[in-house]
Amino acid sequence: MLQRIAAQFAGAQEWIFIGCGSSFYVAQAAAASMTALSRTPARAVPASEMLLYPNLYPWSPNSVPVLISRSGRTSEALRVAEDLRARHIDTVGISCAPGQTLEQLVSSAILLPAADEQSTVMTRSFTSMLMALQALAATIGGHTDFLSAQLESIKAGEKLIDTLPQRVGKFVAKHQFADYVCLGQGGLYGIACESALKLTEMSVSYAQSFHTMEFRHGPKSIVSEDTLIVFLLSEGGYKSEMEVLEEIKELGGTTMVVTNRADARAKATADFLVEFNTQASEWAQIPLFLPSQQLMGLYTGTKKGLDPDRPRHLSRVVVLEEETPEAPEHATI
Repeated sequence: MLQRIAAQFAGAQEWIFIGCGSSFYVAQAAAASMTALSRTPARAVPASEMLLYPNLYPWSPNSVPVLISRSGRTSEALRVAEDLRARHIDTVGISCAPGQTLEQLVSSAILLPAADEQSTVMTRSFTSMLMALQALAATIGGHTDFLSAQLESIKAGEKLIDTLPQRVGKFVAKHQFADYVCLGQGGLYGIACESALKLTEMSVSYAQSFHTMEFRHGPKSIVSEDTLIVFLLSEGGYKSEMEVLEEIKELGGTTMVVTNRADARAKATADFLVEFNTQASEWAQIPLFLPSQQLMGLYTGTKKGLDPDRPRHLSRVVVLEEETPEAPEHATI
């Protein structure tokens, strides 16, 4: 399937990943991965932006839209797909639910039924769709070794999950935080956004996300021992990101550090440390940066007496009424 899609869109000049909520954060991480692994420019756009402000997102004739929806029924994603189909624009769709509307609207569909979950919040579906899109990027870029790197990442993830739930549970039991901040750069920024969303959804906590280096420029005023600052330390930006970590620790922040391998400086400044210790390439490691925050949301929500699988005010799929007050303008192609 991935080989066929790569061949079908071999002349693509740009990839545009489109989604809503967690699927938009999949889009952010997938776009970064596509640019890095295939050397083809890519960007992520919320489906609602495409509908309400289409003229702000011009596309070239050789752009490839990728629609992301766990359920295959998300209204905004379907409306974008319908508009593109009406204009005879070839598209790719990825979903965890076969036989849904998205599959019928796109030119090529990637389906991952084994990754579907009944929980309102996205967990394994997020990781699975991201890994599939990363594999597509690697296929387009000719990185034949990337699938092996993904297998190494999966092994590291399985080893991590053996002890991580118990560790996170104990940490949550000992601490009470008023705020959460999740920081990441490059390919990890989308993961930082999803981390904040998981903490918000699953535990009804106030969580924000920023690019790590941008946190210095105003947001660091929130730092205190009652604020948990989650640092997703990359390999490429490790030195600069470490400087921010040390600065925040000096200001009295409580820190959670997630990285492949932590040096002595990181270990000295981390109140809670998660390491993968994998030989997998940096881009293949990206999915490993999320489970610790998912578990943080789970145990924090449980501690509050909530049901993290069924957050209040939320539904598993956002399905809007058929008619909208204003018909969207076509995007510029």
